[in-house]
Amino acid sequence: MRAVVVDAFGGPEQVRVAEVELPRPAAGQVRVRVRAAGVNPVDGAVRAGVFGGAGQRIGLGWDVAGEIDEVGAGVDGWTPGRRVVGLHYGTVKPLGTHAEYAVLDASAVAAAPGSVDPAAAAALPLSGLTAARALALLGLAEGDSVLITGAAGSVGGIAVQLAARAGLVVTALAGEGDEALVRSLGAKEFVPRGSAPAAQVDGVLDAAVLGAAALGFVRDGGAYVGLIPGAAPGAERGVRVVEQEVAADGAELARLVALVDEGALTLRVARTFDLAEAAAAHAALAEPGTRGRVVLTVA
Repeated sequence: MRAVVVDAFGGPEQVRVAEVELPRPAAGQVRVRVRAAGVNPVDGAVRAGVFGGAGQRIGLGWDVAGEIDEVGAGVDGWTPGRRVVGLHYGTVKPLGTHAEYAVLDASAVAAAPGSVDPAAAAALPLSGLTAARALALLGLAEGDSVLITGAAGSVGGIAVQLAARAGLVVTALAGEGDEALVRSLGAKEFVPRGSAPAAQVDGVLDAAVLGAAALGFVRDGGAYVGLIPGAAPGAERGVRVVEQEVAADGAELARLVALVDEGALTLRVARTFDLAEAAAAHAALAEPGTRGRVVLTVA
């Protein structure tokens, strides 16, 4: 099969499509015929060597939408032909989801949403699970205030929708041209990038990785959740500082899929590229102003 890999670290020019052996699912796993796969910032970080793995062939891709092709021993509830979405967790791995087939743990997949196409479905797993986990870790109650940085991005946009649905009073921090977008997603207040909110909030979900600046927006005794392990600022003023790390969770993903099919969660695709154009997709990932997920499609 064809799979997107890097053999050396660097820019998009290091991304190539290789012919590799077709993987087989082990016990407790499923093989998915990939139809679409999101290209995420973490893929760019892997390509650049942020997570190590020098000297190895590294496969790229975390998000997947497609249909089950084969099931491993001991897998119940999934059969070939079922349309699914899933998260292939892991930074340094020989194969990811940017391929014609991907093997995932059966516990990492959920039935695909029926209301959107595979490209949009592939924008859900990593961004959706990250946003949902970050909001849960904030531990806020209905009526509390939350500021979401990077609110126009893929993770931030989903977080705005989930927070508003949970009854939180959402302030969105994003670029000046994004106000209409983030308000349409459920934000009550808007703060242009580079500015501060009028008042401190109960919690901050720092999708833009502003660090100490975003911590300053939180009231004494509030909460701050960062999305990149090791990048959160030190705690101060009794603010609870948490670093979240996403996990493959099919049950939580199924909950998010249900919201998509209810029309309560909007997924955004910025651009699509054929698998053979993976290097161009990585170049697009770095373009400023991208709103929505860059997605690879597989015929």
